[in-house]
Amino acid sequence: MNSKIVRISTPFLTGILLSISTILYAQTYDILLKGGHLIDPKNKINEKMDLAINQGKVVRVAADIPASSAKKVIDVNGLYVTPGLIDIHVHVFAGTKKEQQYMDGPNSLPPDGFTFRAGVTTVVDAGSAGWRSFPLFKKNIIDQSKTRVLAFLNIVGDGMGANEQDSTDMSPIMASRFADYFKKDIVGFKVAHYNGLQSIPVDSAVKAGRLSNMPVMIDWRGLPPSNSLENLLMKHLRPGDILTHMYHAGKRSPVAPFYKEALVDPNGRVNQYVINAQKRGVIFDVGHGGNGFVYSQAMPSLKQGLYPNSISSDLHTGNMNAGMKDMNNIMAKFLNMGMSLHDVILMSTWNPAQYIKRPELGHLSVGSEADIAVLNLKNDDFGFIDSHGFVLKGTQKLETELTLRAGKIEWDLNGRGATKIESK
Repeated sequence: MNSKIVRISTPFLTGILLSISTILYAQTYDILLKGGHLIDPKNKINEKMDLAINQGKVVRVAADIPASSAKKVIDVNGLYVTPGLIDIHVHVFAGTKKEQQYMDGPNSLPPDGFTFRAGVTTVVDAGSAGWRSFPLFKKNIIDQSKTRVLAFLNIVGDGMGANEQDSTDMSPIMASRFADYFKKDIVGFKVAHYNGLQSIPVDSAVKAGRLSNMPVMIDWRGLPPSNSLENLLMKHLRPGDILTHMYHAGKRSPVAPFYKEALVDPNGRVNQYVINAQKRGVIFDVGHGGNGFVYSQAMPSLKQGLYPNSISSDLHTGNMNAGMKDMNNIMAKFLNMGMSLHDVILMSTWNPAQYIKRPELGHLSVGSEADIAVLNLKNDDFGFIDSHGFVLKGTQKLETELTLRAGKIEWDLNGRGATKIESK
């Protein structure tokens, strides 16, 4: 039997090895976002960078990642790549029971229909459920949604239903126990819509917060006259607790067209106690909503250096088609009032992640879950409406091109990540 020795030339062998290497290398990443301007405030990145995703995680951030290294390359040149937005004030306990309003009722909205289209990947329901109704909220909404849904637990056991004024149903111990048991889902406690002395629900919520080492979010109401915003901020809230609806108009004076118990006094100056409260660590959240944002409060505050700590929507049926619209619209308002895009992104991503004690969210560090928004900053003539019907004219507007949740494309406005076909 004759045997033959086949000699393979070195260049031929090298070519085969390079071909195999190229094939393997090309499969390194599932998705490559290429050519975009990346804004990641936590990691102090604000420049053109490529971002690679594999198995739902961010695996590489670099100035020029080869297109050949990814199965899918998405051209995001001219767009901004940011962490997925975090909206820490929404109402998404959607249901059909009219008398219960926000708690399994028609005032709340299903999250997935209103999040991804605005670049939002994480929301925090602000007290729609209390400890008694939370298991239903988890079963029907949290566990069924593609959006990451977290919650502030209402200090009222039933939540935002028919019993919101029942102070006897405000149990710090029960709220704390449920928060501890559902600690993957619950991030704090919420006070809202109580018409009596604010200290009653606030102190109950703060007690629950102390028991569980969690923050409280306060939807403050100026009525009756014995309620004081200064006392709330300086005597009842702790550092890390959150005042939402920060740009609410306050309480109208019966003798003058001014508003009391608001950030800005009738002379247009930010109250000193508000500045002191923010310095001592009270968090000021936008919470736009249907009646929580007026330019007469926002513009003087910004001009005097009082910035929000976080931007949120207070999403519900009463504002989704009104002045609020969505997170992109709110963010654009701040751009047109003079805030930088970097700061707007910071207040919509990394800042809120810290306030709800979820440091794994709100950034694009290697190893983090690939929750990503790709935003288009448009320049033209636009108008932005506040809660009282006043319009701010502006030249900048944000629009979400792509939203990825855990590395999967959930919103693609113009088919950037879709399979291309040739037009005839």
